[in-house]
Amino acid sequence: MVILRTYLRHRAELIQHRAPHILHMQKALQHMNLQLHHVLSDITGVTGMQILRAIVAGERDPKVLASFRQPGCKADEATIINAFTGSWREEHLFTLKQSLDLFDFFTTQIPACDAPIEHQFAAIKPRWDAPEELPTLPAVKPGSKTKNKPAASTRQELFRIVGVDLVAVTGLSASLTQTILTEVGTDMSQWPSVKNFASWLGLAPHNDISGGKVLRSRTLKTGNRAGQAFRQAAASVTRSNSAFGAFYRRKCAQLGPAQALVATAHKIARAVYFMLTYRVPFEDIGAEGYETQQRERELAHLQRKAAKLGFDLTPKDQALVPTAA
Repeated sequence: MVILRTYLRHRAELIQHRAPHILHMQKALQHMNLQLHHVLSDITGVTGMQILRAIVAGERDPKVLASFRQPGCKADEATIINAFTGSWREEHLFTLKQSLDLFDFFTTQIPACDAPIEHQFAAIKPRWDAPEELPTLPAVKPGSKTKNKPAASTRQELFRIVGVDLVAVTGLSASLTQTILTEVGTDMSQWPSVKNFASWLGLAPHNDISGGKVLRSRTLKTGNRAGQAFRQAAASVTRSNSAFGAFYRRKCAQLGPAQALVATAHKIARAVYFMLTYRVPFEDIGAEGYETQQRERELAHLQRKAAKLGFDLTPKDQALVPTAA
């Protein structure tokens, strides 16, 4: 895992080093008053890259540039043509060309880094008694739009190593899962409980206690890469129709978005901990199932509280209706 962790950290750094050059391309376009980065949601998509390469190659006709529009692009050709009403200044075109070359350089280095990563995955022996034939898993989740995704065999290799499909957890992609496993490992016995695991990840509150009273409760800042991966997973489920999504929205109404994100990351981390410890598959009950469970918990709490005070709870539709004498 140590060798694999080194490769994956280097791969993440390649992606981080490539990101500023996207901003440099956007800045060069903005200085020329070319609003392509406002028309397209991602200039590194298929449409954006074809237009940028045509500009660097010397094309200046807005109609020709707009003709590179792909069918899936939301902006029509007329909108793209209107975006090229600026000037073509040589100094900014030079900046655009060099930024595009640097972007391409780091992009080519990422697949080169994936080759030794696949080799290391194949060399890892599982800690569980794997059957002779493993179930075939899809490379990506349905509807996934993850960029910078790892090799197609990553999900299958992760299942072979740990015995459960962690990518099936809502919010976790193959990229995030391999980051978590290389940082955490597969032996969960090094954490006595799931609370210790969440605390190590930096997803548990730190309480300042004096005289038996909690003076302040907060989540400490940490550079734990696995904890950051769980936070990314939590950010991707905020609008989903899953149990984690319903949990986030409920906590967001109570605590605010920042604390709700950490709480959701904590919940996802707990699910991964139990999957790795007991090798149980992940099952998502959905937002409706979560709301039903939460209502049952609240009702049980109210019943216990009413019984403690000497009262009985009666459903509204079953309340006694007084009869005429």
